Amino acid sequence: MTVTRGIGLFFGRIISAIVSALALSRVHPNVLTFLGLLINIWAAFLFAAGKFTTGGIVLIGAGLFDMVDGRVARETNQVTRFGGFFDSVVDRYSDLGVLIGMLVYYASINRFFYVVLTAIVMTGTVLISYTRARAENTIPRCKVGFLERPERVVLIIIGALFNRMAQVLWVSAILSNITVIQRMLYTWWEASQLEEAQLRPARETTDLRR
Repeated sequence: MTVTRGIGLFFGRIISAIVSALALSRVHPNVLTFLGLLINIWAAFLFAAGKFTTGGIVLIGAGLFDMVDGRVARETNQVTRFGGFFDSVVDRYSDLGVLIGMLVYYASINRFFYVVLTAIVMTGTVLISYTRARAENTIPRCKVGFLERPERVVLIIIGALFNRMAQVLWVSAILSNITVIQRMLYTWWEASQLEEAQLRPARETTDLRR
């Protein structure tokens, strides 16, 4: 067994134990989702105050709620369409709240360039979610790209804990917008294939009539 796999199994067992305990407590999954939002708002205030290390630690706690709410829903047979929708909306508030905290901090210390850079990250963050949601009205699935939500959260935690937020913002700004472009190209390709498949029977019928 590799070290990485051992670590994964160790933390997986911890998460499973937490999920089992929460399932026995009969707490509603939507409550866990909302508690995660409150913790993210707390982290946002810490970032706004320039307390990045503490904010990173708080984000780890918020991430725990984000990992267990869906599992608790499945464990207790409380998976609903609204629950998935609610979780997605709350995730957007959580992501943007933390970035707004950074905006406030950089504005307070007159770092205009990083205000703009954080705004670019916010734009990419919103568009990653939007392009997937909009694409999946056209094609079956659009879960592609370098930078999905778990990667974005981990990057911010790393930047906060190791005092590398400037570098993380650069990486996030670039990769988030590349991910948007990837999803646009993927949707174009998949939509083209679907349209071609729909037109093919009509063309074959026309050829037979000739």
